[in-house]
Amino acid sequence: MTDEPSFLAIDRLDCRLVSHDWAFAREAAEPIARHWAARCAVNPTLYDGPVLLACRVAVETEAGSSALKLDAFETRFSHFLAWRDFGWPDATVHNCFAMPAVRSSDGAYLLGEMGPGHSAAGQRYFPAGTPDLDDVLPGGVVDLSGSLWRELAEETGLPAAEGVAAEGWTVIFDRQRVACIKRIDWPEPAEALRARVRAHLAAEAAPELCDAHLLAPGRHDDPRLPTFMSAFLARAAETG
Repeated sequence: MTDEPSFLAIDRLDCRLVSHDWAFAREAAEPIARHWAARCAVNPTLYDGPVLLACRVAVETEAGSSALKLDAFETRFSHFLAWRDFGWPDATVHNCFAMPAVRSSDGAYLLGEMGPGHSAAGQRYFPAGTPDLDDVLPGGVVDLSGSLWRELAEETGLPAAEGVAAEGWTVIFDRQRVACIKRIDWPEPAEALRARVRAHLAAEAAPELCDAHLLAPGRHDDPRLPTFMSAFLARAAETG
């Protein structure tokens, strides 16, 4: 992977749960434990639950249809967090996730701001989360599309029935992050959409987001935006 995010248009996602012995988690057990203890000392709300990462990412085309093929494996959040914070020392593993790019009727995109209890507090990106075992269907299929709609409803209160999803996916490869983004057109203007999400957050006992923002497509010089988000917004200004 290069340091600059790269884009790929994909028709569908095909993700399966597999068994994988992650050497990094096994060989770096002591530094991972120390790192987790240090992070929890600062933020005791962190939870070391299971998450899914990918040990294989490939693109396949058959009969004119392209698919992003992913082999996902279960690990602990503490392992993921150390791997991320240590600078992704194992380049054979990827953090693959699905994100809804909700676009208001007047052309702005909805971003959530991660709350103080989140491991990426203050960052702004499309409502989403690292896949976990709740996204695994019978037979070992990892339902990334279902994860997208679940995270959107949980974090913003917006129901799937109101949005119109575009065909296919925009996949952004950003070092070890693979963001699978689907544009969702929403029938409300930006200010109404933001007010609605903020009302949902105010009613939640422990919301994951602390705020909602609407950004127009274009180049945004904001360190709170991950590089794949900055790249998406810049590309959206060019492609519509």
